[in-house]
Amino acid sequence: NVVTGQVAVITPIGIDHTGYLGDSLTEIAGEKAGIIKKAEDDGLVPRDTVAIIARQEPEAMDVLLRRAVEADAAVAREGSEFTVLRRAVAVGGQQLDLQGLGGVYPDIFLPLHGEHQAQNASLALAAVEAFFGAGPDRQLDVDAVREAFASVVNPGRLERVRNAPTVFLDAAHNPHGAKALAAALAAEFDFRKLVGVVSVMADKDVAGLLEVLEPVFDEIVVTHNGSPRAMDVDELSNLAVARFGDERVVTADTLTDAIETAIAIAEEVAEPGEAISGAGVVVTGSVVTAGAARSLFGKDPA
Repeated sequence: NVVTGQVAVITPIGIDHTGYLGDSLTEIAGEKAGIIKKAEDDGLVPRDTVAIIARQEPEAMDVLLRRAVEADAAVAREGSEFTVLRRAVAVGGQQLDLQGLGGVYPDIFLPLHGEHQAQNASLALAAVEAFFGAGPDRQLDVDAVREAFASVVNPGRLERVRNAPTVFLDAAHNPHGAKALAAALAAEFDFRKLVGVVSVMADKDVAGLLEVLEPVFDEIVVTHNGSPRAMDVDELSNLAVARFGDERVVTADTLTDAIETAIAIAEEVAEPGEAISGAGVVVTGSVVTAGAARSLFGKDPA
């Protein structure tokens, strides 16, 4: 809110950080709308502010559009001025056709999983177009756009760190993020058995997150990620048992032990002497959890 930007980008708004932003979507949207500011005129070159807005719940969108009017900002909305025209699951990611502000950008390979990442790509493209002044009569170089998206990395977002069994890390830490994770797992993977490793910060909507994840995990290992803010293992276990049932919940004191336990559970799908296939582990629940897990797998936690 302290920066005056010519392009303001608003991603999908959910309930989170309520201690700072408010308890409702309208309150949170009001705080986030503060980045949409009236352009400063330098007296020489006329400037306009452009607000690039992702799909929102109606009450959030209303707040954002009102703010755009107050700031005299042009508005580009996902699903109207820009959108994902086509999406197909591909090896290592997805293939996209994107409608941008300057036209159609076909055959974009995005090495990330999930429909939400396709929507993020659409949002990012529109933001860059707005920044460089692209529009109906001016399109970005399509080959440059393809090259840029093909090189995208997003650590801790359905990031594969091991094979056989497959281990993914995902930083989903609220129901909104968990819904995107669950949808991607259900739509793009066909695991015979999927085990979750979960540690969540105590100030989050833990029950809501577990409710969203329950349909996609066969079993869950609850643990502690080492942060003083993380929920106590016993308390997290009680919430997990209430949602998953006692037989589907395992506890582990440390993240290391939890990952080892989850891998062992996943390996149970294989017959003696059979290669491990169709088994997966997803480590999630917090950005801290994903970062700590990255370190355990020899990667930069950042």
